[in-house]
Amino acid sequence: MNYRLHTAAAVIALMAGTAQADLSVTILFTNDFHDRFEPISKYDSTCSAEDNAAGECFGGIARMVTAVSEARERAGNNVLLLDAGDQFQGSLFFNQYGGKLAGEFMSQLEYDAMAVGNHEFDNGPEGLAEFLDMVDFPVLSANIDVSQNELLAGRVKKSAVLEVDGERIGIVSVLAEDTPETSSPGNTVVFSSAVDAAQAEIDQLTENGVNNIILLTHVGFAEDQNLADALTGVDLIIGGHSHTLLSNDDENAVGAYPTVVNDVPVFTAYAYGKYLGEIEVTFDDEGTVTEISGEPILLDASVAEDEATVARVEELAAPLEELRNLVVAETDATIEGSREACRAMECEMGNLVADAMLDRVADQGVVVAIQNGGGLRASIDAGEVTMGEVLTVLPFQNTLSTFEVTGQTLLEALENGVSQIADGAGRFPQVAGMTFTFDVDAEPGSRISDVTVDGNPIDPEATYLAVSNNYVRNGGDGYSMFVDAANAYDYGPDLADVVAEYLAEHTPYKPYTDDRINAAE
Repeated sequence: MNYRLHTAAAVIALMAGTAQADLSVTILFTNDFHDRFEPISKYDSTCSAEDNAAGECFGGIARMVTAVSEARERAGNNVLLLDAGDQFQGSLFFNQYGGKLAGEFMSQLEYDAMAVGNHEFDNGPEGLAEFLDMVDFPVLSANIDVSQNELLAGRVKKSAVLEVDGERIGIVSVLAEDTPETSSPGNTVVFSSAVDAAQAEIDQLTENGVNNIILLTHVGFAEDQNLADALTGVDLIIGGHSHTLLSNDDENAVGAYPTVVNDVPVFTAYAYGKYLGEIEVTFDDEGTVTEISGEPILLDASVAEDEATVARVEELAAPLEELRNLVVAETDATIEGSREACRAMECEMGNLVADAMLDRVADQGVVVAIQNGGGLRASIDAGEVTMGEVLTVLPFQNTLSTFEVTGQTLLEALENGVSQIADGAGRFPQVAGMTFTFDVDAEPGSRISDVTVDGNPIDPEATYLAVSNNYVRNGGDGYSMFVDAANAYDYGPDLADVVAEYLAEHTPYKPYTDDRINAAE
């Protein structure tokens, strides 16, 4: 599909109209915050107090409080604050408090609406229900049916209508359809087509006279573009899930802010609270966008931290300090664990985690390790490695799983792992004990070649003992071929503990790649 990309200036020209504009709104938004309540480093992991004091850190909820307050003051009265999902999961705060802190701070910030993200289900429907108990803004998703779940029934709406300056703005939300593979919604939450559900809700709002429509999604940037192309009646899309940076100023951005598809501007603003999305939009009397502009606000050291919020975060962090500050090892250099690397190629963090898993169970005859790239959530910088850093990389409390599969099943697993590289999907396989080549230009299902196990060509008929994490072994990230594996044991030690102990045994650790995964020429 050929998408049309435009700069912000071109967007304004594209959407210019002759009708008198009657509603100007400032939209502030966040996406993929992932419990980063403390400032983060350039590697997206928790930043030290010393580095924060030196002005080297980004984000944190205290900066977010300041940024939102200042943006509201600049804009005046017509301001909306929206969230595109995945407030949950990603730091020790989630391990300790679940979704309670997201509920507390989002209420403090007075959000107007939120999309359900896949990680809002990481503690099951119960975890989302606990969050809903704490907030009074609408939490939305049109393509999930929660009526069969007694904790959620009637509490997750398909859309909301917000009033701004006497005019109505409709907010419609959809969630990634593969959430049952990437989180834990359970079988009482039923998913449907994002396109069909969004269009049905947009049509209903339009029939009721709501002609200013914002699609607030948690499906990822590629799918946002598909939605823009497929849907009618959408004025703009604000999305999350893929942690994509759009910007007109940052050379590292994936595309323009907004990226325009089918005359629909699409916005997203990276992740982890590093940016606050800001959009200035004007609708005419008929709900047509006539002007649109903006740029993500980088929450660097130039944004002051709200003192009361800093004190609250310090109070909440107190129970975590002893574990977080425990030094477990040293590393000679940064261990690269970025999303961009570990979901598309062999990465240093993938090698570390896969090596650690295999090392832990090699004496049981296990010869292959597979770790999903999406389970690796940060890099670790050079120097001392704390348990807190390890837990930021591996926050999901996954356990080591061992199981028995054929070579053919391993081939199917690798094909699954490289099937959605273009989407940045978390299923990309980081491995140990094996090597493989993949061709991203080939059709999914036929991308893998030159697979070896323990130095020998893989035998599809042979049986191999493998290790992964319990999430992958139980079918997460599309690894359904492992669900019925023989002799499966999912109750090994916590993966973070395994990696910390491996680092301790190999300190100072030397990050490396060794061509165990190769892209075809």
